[in-house]
Amino acid sequence: MFDAPLKELHGLKVLSSEINNSHCFNSEERETQETQGGSSSSPSTSKGLWGGEGFKESSEGSCQSDRGGHETLLDSRHAAISRWSYLDCGKTVKFRSIFSDFPFFNYVQSKALDDVLYSSKNFVACAPTGSGKTVLFELAIIRLLMETSEPWRDVKAVYMAPIKALCSQCFESWKKKFGPLGLSCKELTGDTEIDDFFEIHNSHIILTTPEKWDSMTRKWKDNCLLQLVRLFLIDEVHVVKDATRGATLEVVVSRMKAVHISRTSQNPEAGLSMRFVAVSATMPNISDIADWLSNESGPATYLSMDESHRPVKLCKVVLGFPCSQNQTEFKFDLSLNYKMANIIQTYSDQKPTLVFCSTRKGVQQSAAVLAKDARFIMSSEHRQRLMKYTNSILDSKLRDLVMLGIGYHHAGVDLSDRKLIEEAFTMGDLPVLFTTRTLAMGVNLPAHLVVIKSTMQYVAGSCEEYSEADILQMIGRAGRPQFDSSATAVIMTKVQTRDKYMKLMNGIEIIESSLHSHLVEHLNAEIVLQTISDVNMALDWIRSTFLYIRALKNPTHYGKSLSFRLAIRKKLCLKNLNALSSIDLIRMDEDVNIKPTEAGRLMARFCVAFDTMKQFSKVVGTETLSDLVELVSKSREFSDIQLRVNEKRTLNTLNRDKNRTTIRFPLEGKIKSSEMKVNCLIQAHLSSILIQDFGLTQDTAKIFRIGMRISKCLSEFLSHQSKTVFTAVLNSLILAKCFRAKLWENSPYVSKQLEKIGEYVKSVWLVTLSTAMVNAGLTTFTKIEQTNPRELELIVNRHPPFGNQIRESVTHLPKYSVTLEQLPRYSSATAEIVVKVTLKNQAELLSRRTAPDQHCVSLIIGNSDNNVRLLGIVENKTGCGSWSKKIEVAKASKGDEISVNLISSDFGNFNISFLAPSETFSSYSALSVHAVLACIEEFWFLLFSDSGNKRQCNHFCKNKNLCAHDCCE
Repeated sequence: MFDAPLKELHGLKVLSSEINNSHCFNSEERETQETQGGSSSSPSTSKGLWGGEGFKESSEGSCQSDRGGHETLLDSRHAAISRWSYLDCGKTVKFRSIFSDFPFFNYVQSKALDDVLYSSKNFVACAPTGSGKTVLFELAIIRLLMETSEPWRDVKAVYMAPIKALCSQCFESWKKKFGPLGLSCKELTGDTEIDDFFEIHNSHIILTTPEKWDSMTRKWKDNCLLQLVRLFLIDEVHVVKDATRGATLEVVVSRMKAVHISRTSQNPEAGLSMRFVAVSATMPNISDIADWLSNESGPATYLSMDESHRPVKLCKVVLGFPCSQNQTEFKFDLSLNYKMANIIQTYSDQKPTLVFCSTRKGVQQSAAVLAKDARFIMSSEHRQRLMKYTNSILDSKLRDLVMLGIGYHHAGVDLSDRKLIEEAFTMGDLPVLFTTRTLAMGVNLPAHLVVIKSTMQYVAGSCEEYSEADILQMIGRAGRPQFDSSATAVIMTKVQTRDKYMKLMNGIEIIESSLHSHLVEHLNAEIVLQTISDVNMALDWIRSTFLYIRALKNPTHYGKSLSFRLAIRKKLCLKNLNALSSIDLIRMDEDVNIKPTEAGRLMARFCVAFDTMKQFSKVVGTETLSDLVELVSKSREFSDIQLRVNEKRTLNTLNRDKNRTTIRFPLEGKIKSSEMKVNCLIQAHLSSILIQDFGLTQDTAKIFRIGMRISKCLSEFLSHQSKTVFTAVLNSLILAKCFRAKLWENSPYVSKQLEKIGEYVKSVWLVTLSTAMVNAGLTTFTKIEQTNPRELELIVNRHPPFGNQIRESVTHLPKYSVTLEQLPRYSSATAEIVVKVTLKNQAELLSRRTAPDQHCVSLIIGNSDNNVRLLGIVENKTGCGSWSKKIEVAKASKGDEISVNLISSDFGNFNISFLAPSETFSSYSALSVHAVLACIEEFWFLLFSDSGNKRQCNHFCKNKNLCAHDCCE
């Protein structure tokens, strides 16, 4: 929110030509479109284009509820004061401090007060942006506290918002408001590391995203946390229609409804019901949402307030510009940049302006063009304030623009720069800010003028128009309640679509479900959770979704021509159940009972898409590490990673370049698809190749967040397959470790895994400490441990006792040995052996451990027939120094060799790994395992071969005099 108006901004000098009146509104023809209760007002032309006197008073608007249709509004201040007086009641006095920031509720809040605070029914509210809908959530929390006696030990509320920024905002606010009352708030999003069940269990208010809550509720098999939730708050519920995120929101809400039904049916006398409260700014079919959030007493209560209740009245202007048939969308978007200076001068009233562009590149291009076409007249004090921001900005281009009063903001900008830009715009020091539409749902940065530059966006490489919900979300940023009584939103579009967007302002797009596009994944998750155990329960679960409600009213939208309720449910359900069964993710018997398989449990636990699991099921068992990297790159989870034109040159250089270090497994041809981009970035990051493009760096971070989950699922999936997949299982374990450690298994940058080195890697951009150690030849842990601490400090240019700390970290890494003992032979074709894994430095680890307590290693043994003979997990627990297993081994038909591998699998938050056989970690695993390999090969040689034969050597040992392989001598 703005804490001060735009300071000392005297005017804008326009250098470009005037807007061509032949293709936009002129001073006599400009029209303002207002949404007032579903009908448009007549055009008004007062105060030029600002329409200050043309707006109707709020008393002339209307609201709609499920009680009695339209109601005439009273004076908002009188209504608010009368509602505020309710908080003088005995139970509510203690909560008045929560609303100390304002003296009375506004009309929207007052209208909903009875239903939210003095009722426990489910509630849905639709009100314009800026009307204070968050207060309704706070009132619902107070209602829950009023129903529960102190101390509030069992009180648990969940706030769910579609993006992390909204969660963070509410977390900071509610921590201050509810903290003094003894309530604990916890933020649970992708940016937080709170995975401790007990820490979440002890909090009262959990703030999360649909994706995070979905994944967390899938992991807790007993669902004990869900049983404690009494209040479920849903912000921006209209996101249920989003093609990528809507399905998760819908299925999470339906899951919580199922928990409520189960809880009330099992213990009806306890009265532990779960209440749902949902809000949004854009819900034309709010009654459908109310039906969806129904309970045993009927549909949820709902309240729909139109645009007349905006705290700041909004003038909406649609400008049409010519676009020939031969002109591409890119060129049209580029042409709009040169209209921007006049748009801002005409409509901004010398107040803050927010411009939404469709792409990151478009954001920066528009800002650069405006900097050339216009100059802001600023005082010396204003320039000094901008100078303070520029001194901290990392991006040189952004730094130059900020000095001119122009900024840009998108996901490709460094986080620290984004924070500075947000602060400058919030304080009113930055007159104009260009951004992408993601900001419309993120940080609250309202402006007097909002401009939507072009109504087309790029999705998956093609152009499509913004949805109406996106348009309304963006123009909702117009209006600063502290400083403005009116605001303006300008939509710049083609002449051909101008009338469409003028009419769009009068009506709102119906919210449809997107669950049908992701139904198979969510059906599987509910089967694993045992919400569904037979076909009839699956049909009932479908009935609890928003999809079912909309499919009854609009079946053609979902590709259904059926109009019978049961037929729709069967059509939606049975097809997806058969798809799950086809790749053995579930099993169905003749009595229509459904049971999940281990593969299905993995799919649910790791939140993996059905198409990705389908790719996994095609693995034949002989895949190399390169093959598995390619397989992971094709995962559906990466479908939103786009290949941008300006990235191709950098990616092709990473792939093949004679003069630079390139990726380990070069791709054929040029980088021309998103899959190839993902593959290239995975390999580049594992190879420790510096990527200076910040957009690619962000994509890489996202790829590895997802990739760790996908690779872990792949390795566990293959571990449960038939035994003729040794090569694939081994390489999948290696790949999962590589994703975790962010290094190849044979990388020389082993020091990056150490805590002290890793801390500096995160902060140093061009020259890392790890690179300095590699240049000094310290490419293994053995060499690091054998180096004098003072020499280590000279290499990395650090003061004592830095070298001692590095050596201590290496010394206290777990060190393993593997031994095999042959038991008396009882057959010429089989043998019994005992495998023993010993933690050699157990005593040293009792005082200090570099690896976390949950560290474990995987022991995998395979033969020449590609069969897995043993796959076990060895946990590194204090007090347990050895692990042994007796196995029966049959002679292989294709050779006598056995491969023994000890691989680190999970290090928590520490990027440390041991791999065998590998020269990288030779001191701790490789030598001992190489010795074991020699014993095994000699064992087979004596058992099944003639002692005089010499086998062909296929090993890749660097020093064949020390490797202990008899064939290498």
